[in-house]
Amino acid sequence: MILNPGRRLTQRLSIKSLAVFGTLVLGVSLSTAQTGQAATMAFNPPALQPIDPQRVQDQQDMTWQDYKPIPGVSWATNGAIPTDRALRVALVAVDFPNQPFVITQPKKSDPFGNPQIEPITRDKVPQFYADFFNKPSPVNNFQTINGYWMEQSGGKIGIPEITAYGPYELPKDSFQYGLNDIGQEQQQGCPSQTTVTGNQSAVTTIEVKSTKFLKVGDVITITGVSPSGRRVVTGIPDSTHLTLDGTVTVTDGAGINNCAGTRLETDADALWHADANCTGNCGYDVVLRIYAGYDETSVWQEFGEMKFNSPEDVPREVWGNPNPEQPTAVRSRYVPWTSWLAGSQLWGQSTVRQGESSGTITHELSHFFFSIGDNNNNPYAQPYHRAGSGTWDMMDRGSFNGPGGPHNRWQVPAQQGASMGAEQTLRNKIGMGFVPYSSVARFNRDGLAKSGLAVVDVIARAVNTSPLPVGSRAGLQVLLDGNAPADRSPACDVNTNPLCDGGGPAGGWSNYTLETVQRIGYGSFQPDNGVLIAKNKPYEPGQRGKEGSTCGYNCFTWVVDAHPEDIDQLDYVRPDGTKVMRTIGDYRQLNDALFHAGTNSGSKNEYVDASNGLHFYILDKYEDDKGFLHYVLGVQNPAGAGPQKRGVALEKGTVGGKAPELATYCSFRLTNTGKDAATDPALHPQDERAQLRNDVYRLSASASSSGWAAQLPNNLTTAAFGKSVDVPVFVTRTPVSAGSTTIQLTATSVSNPGKAATASCKVKTKDTDH
Repeated sequence: MILNPGRRLTQRLSIKSLAVFGTLVLGVSLSTAQTGQAATMAFNPPALQPIDPQRVQDQQDMTWQDYKPIPGVSWATNGAIPTDRALRVALVAVDFPNQPFVITQPKKSDPFGNPQIEPITRDKVPQFYADFFNKPSPVNNFQTINGYWMEQSGGKIGIPEITAYGPYELPKDSFQYGLNDIGQEQQQGCPSQTTVTGNQSAVTTIEVKSTKFLKVGDVITITGVSPSGRRVVTGIPDSTHLTLDGTVTVTDGAGINNCAGTRLETDADALWHADANCTGNCGYDVVLRIYAGYDETSVWQEFGEMKFNSPEDVPREVWGNPNPEQPTAVRSRYVPWTSWLAGSQLWGQSTVRQGESSGTITHELSHFFFSIGDNNNNPYAQPYHRAGSGTWDMMDRGSFNGPGGPHNRWQVPAQQGASMGAEQTLRNKIGMGFVPYSSVARFNRDGLAKSGLAVVDVIARAVNTSPLPVGSRAGLQVLLDGNAPADRSPACDVNTNPLCDGGGPAGGWSNYTLETVQRIGYGSFQPDNGVLIAKNKPYEPGQRGKEGSTCGYNCFTWVVDAHPEDIDQLDYVRPDGTKVMRTIGDYRQLNDALFHAGTNSGSKNEYVDASNGLHFYILDKYEDDKGFLHYVLGVQNPAGAGPQKRGVALEKGTVGGKAPELATYCSFRLTNTGKDAATDPALHPQDERAQLRNDVYRLSASASSSGWAAQLPNNLTTAAFGKSVDVPVFVTRTPVSAGSTTIQLTATSVSNPGKAATASCKVKTKDTDH
């Protein structure tokens, strides 16, 4: 493949960038005329507008107006049938004796301020949620889980239909399940907690401190009971005695509770099986259990530390434990406390179960379908660990994507944060079978030293599973091949360095991927367009990917951050007015992680991993005629230039094109005078010789006279062997500049820095007088 983006770049810049520049210069010229010579002497030419500016939009500032459909296709509404696998999903809706479905309550009437829409009757709840998740409508902003999987897989996998069952009332209160959950395995906060009064041997009725929060039928746990095992409460004679379903021996002070050992899935499935007269998954690929109330992930912070200054400030009424002898706060998964009401909710899990507030169903289904783990950290507790892939990945906290960001995930139904989670990364799409290796440009690290650098056109990942345009690829992958260790980065300590990715050999990283991010489709609520560079652990198609707690948590993708410094942004304000900043572990630290083409973008257009002998280049960007974003990317192992002959020539520059006052540009024709050479196709995982026919050139420009300046919109370019591209240099001057200047451009091969060329362009003041 021959890539010559330079000519296209020149045409684009000559119109757009100078138009902006002209407005700025005109404004300054008027001021100079009015204020005299002093202002003239102080004139400072404005910087050229970047060709690919980094524009980061924070999640909390996004609205549904930021959603941009994929041009030409709507997977949620077009009725397409999956080509490889149509998954059958059963939705089983359950509520609790103490917790009705939120969606059945008067609008905004519950303690959390829900539901956000007018209520429906209980009998309609199962079908409501089946439709909410998979039938396009204004309520779900016409987005469905079928649409998500069809978009991610390019139409290979989908969920054409969800069959609703229920509603069923579970035999236990919601907190009996929620307080036996992630981070709460010791059942702290269980209202029924009581103790045995005195040693009692071989009895069926035991004396306890209180039976107030226990009921007949409860399955209870008694510490140290003999014989061991749980017991069923068959009677409650009075406020201090329990009758059990068997003879026991207990000791004074032994703890009792009815929260341990509970499992929502077991109880929900028993009711469903009895109703539907079936067993197991009843013929479905997935059973989605929707429970009344909230997913704890969506409320623990907003109705914990963001609402109350301390555990002691949580009021008993509404928010606290109903047992007055217990604290009003309870431990949560990531932090020491939240309000009891928030902390008593369940967490969504890959089994699959979700609360009414949850919009992360595609995240949990990813676990279930592909046996893939989480790639997320705990950003709330020290020692902090940087997020692995953040907002850019459904398997990290990209599952929180959607209007309003992470602190707006408590609404019922889920129409804001987490309502439209992120795309799957290139690593995961390969492993899930969505992107074949043949669509990816794949290289070996050591192979690049022998074959020379590669240049690849990479299309937006929103459409990288679809048939690709001629000359474009779904992404770029570089395997860290050669002698062990695969990752030769220096060791680091995740417990002392929050930016440590696990450290060289201990990290388990095996490859790099580069992909193009465009804010369309399910990528709409990502914060930027650009190039995502990531280190990955192996995930071969159809196999289980390699994972492991090498980052201080389970991780398998590590996004390279173009801005590794602290993003220094507010997270929230406590009730007492204290500002809480985002920790270094907050996933939004990666909002500005993407790389961009050109100069002055606010990001970077190169990334060097010297330890691993790799140099990545972001050479250019463009949109094709369908509106899809492409980046032209380069990758090099500086240890070798390959067998090709390298060379470069520059023609004398020409002044051309009318521009705003006090500005013009010089255009230089650059030719790759090198010669292609045969390379061994076995140097790389697959034959990539078509990507080895370019060189990359580093550019520099200068102006010889006072008052003149030369600016490069892009300090990198590429040309195929024997081909030419145009390189623009923008020229500005002050009102009191010298009468003329010589603009000098130098182009140097990155493959062989000894191959360089220089050319000049004569510019006079009259060339800038328009």
